[in-house]
Amino acid sequence: MLLRQLFDPESSTYTYLVADEVSGEAALIDPVREHIERDLGLIADLGLRLHWVLETHVHADHVTAAGALRDRTGARTAASTTGAPCIDVHLGHGERVPLGKLEIVTLATPGHTDDGLSYLVGANLFTGDTLLVRGCGRADFQNGDAATLYDSITRTLFTLPDDTVVWPGHDYRGFTSSTIGEERRHNPRLAGRSRDEFVALMAGLRLPPPKRLAESVPANRACGLVPAAQ
Repeated sequence: MLLRQLFDPESSTYTYLVADEVSGEAALIDPVREHIERDLGLIADLGLRLHWVLETHVHADHVTAAGALRDRTGARTAASTTGAPCIDVHLGHGERVPLGKLEIVTLATPGHTDDGLSYLVGANLFTGDTLLVRGCGRADFQNGDAATLYDSITRTLFTLPDDTVVWPGHDYRGFTSSTIGEERRHNPRLAGRSRDEFVALMAGLRLPPPKRLAESVPANRACGLVPAAQ
């Protein structure tokens, strides 16, 4: 398996390129609109063909490149059954997306938003905003719910093997990856906390709204393609 981690400094978003090197089939997870040329250039350099664009959720801090990548490459877009209506394939928990000889397993992980998905490829877990390195996504908008987020992390993600590599959707402190074992033991929002304690902690964060919230959510429900004016 080929894996590349790409970064958008404005929103601190990670985009992931995953590919089966034998077939040349590739997927992009959470691509950012401003980096379409970078991502397509890397795919071309590596001799790959983009087959899938996968979204972990409807983002509130950047605009996705999903629709533009679909238009330019013919790749299919995929996200949660409760996600953006513009998506080609809506995925539920436990579904499998073929990528050459690889298999991408979808895990429903709502809580940050109601449409959260994580993607498991072998021992690599792409968690979006559900689980971050020593943190987690917020749960105070887009039908987020802290109790649901706690359940998604502890009952779904933390049941995976300790050596499963966690590839987060964002990082704000210079971390690039972690493992399930590390996060279970050391994540300060979760380690040793009950569900009620986690809910109380999240309620007390009182974070400001994302700067691009008003722009990003409607754009991302249209796969990043702003609808034409009526």
